[in-house]
Amino acid sequence: MPPARKVAVVTGGNRGIGREIARQLAKSQLTVVIGSRDPAKGEKAVAELAAEGLQAATLQLDVVDTKSVRRFVEQVDKQFGAPSILVNNAGVFPESQGAMVQDVPTSIWRETLETNLFGAVRMCREVVPLMKRMKYGRIVNVSSGMGQMEKMGAGSPAYRVSKAALNALTRTLAAEVAGDGILVNSMSPGWVRTDMGGPAATRTVEEGAETAVWLCMLPSNGPTGQFFRDRKPIPW
Repeated sequence: MPPARKVAVVTGGNRGIGREIARQLAKSQLTVVIGSRDPAKGEKAVAELAAEGLQAATLQLDVVDTKSVRRFVEQVDKQFGAPSILVNNAGVFPESQGAMVQDVPTSIWRETLETNLFGAVRMCREVVPLMKRMKYGRIVNVSSGMGQMEKMGAGSPAYRVSKAALNALTRTLAAEVAGDGILVNSMSPGWVRTDMGGPAATRTVEEGAETAVWLCMLPSNGPTGQFFRDRKPIPW
């Protein structure tokens, strides 16, 4: 059985798609905790939500730091209760859009994978045992169409590989926790008007966040180990 009042964690929830996911979850009367690398930016996001009459909290979180992740999850569990929803949204795109494999230094590959893949791994490693204890959990990995193997192409290789690997993590973890009441899915928000997506993007943050929120609220017989855009399964 899910807890009476679900606790939802959104990593990188202080801006962009993450902030909108946090906003929509707060509207659904969940206890929302925003993980923000910069505490001031987290507090600003919470204040903006409060101005809309929505409640959320924030705690400092750096997903590339194992100790920070462990401390964050311990604080959430102590102050609000065990997280029953985890949105792995924190992500970076440090390479130029048209960069090719031979152009991207190893340092950029490491930076991208540390956040986009290993950050999610660290969060899952700490949160999944708590979800198993509750026999309930929803994990949503914010991926990208650029990580789809079916449409894999040239450009931005570190980002593409990081999101393809995140999708592989989704499938692997979903299989591992089958039968534990935990559903694990990936989603692609599409090209969204955020700091990362830029002003020319075709989708609003509301549109980009909507599928992630839907996946957070799945019933017990909902899908797991799948990849979604606009609430519809898409190929890996």
